[in-house]
Amino acid sequence: MTIIIYFHRSHYRDFKAYYLQYVQAHLRSEFPRLVSYNRFVELMTRSLVPLLACVIERKDTCTGISFVDSTLLKVCHNHRIKRNKLFAGLAKRGKTSMSEAKFLLFNSLRVV
Repeated sequence: MTIIIYFHRSHYRDFKAYYLQYVQAHLRSEFPRLVSYNRFVELMTRSLVPLLACVIERKDTCTGISFVDSTLLKVCHNHRIKRNKLFAGLAKRGKTSMSEAKFLLFNSLRVV
């Protein structure tokens, strides 16, 4: 769980690079029983519930200042819209400011 939390606080964008280049190279003394990357990925699913409990426990009261991140996520291209059933009723057709092609878009809203 500690490695996962530190990954989210690091500058790395993908977990594999973080684990192989940083954790195995520099944190071996802190984690003497460090497992291989493939085994760690298998074990990560076990940390979901404790990690969620940690986040809920550390949640603080709102100070009145919140940041909202409303990001459009590309779900699929027009050619595959009829086959995509995962976001049925949630996603809508549209285009992003970065692309002229039309995509099925899902608007994710996060309050931080």
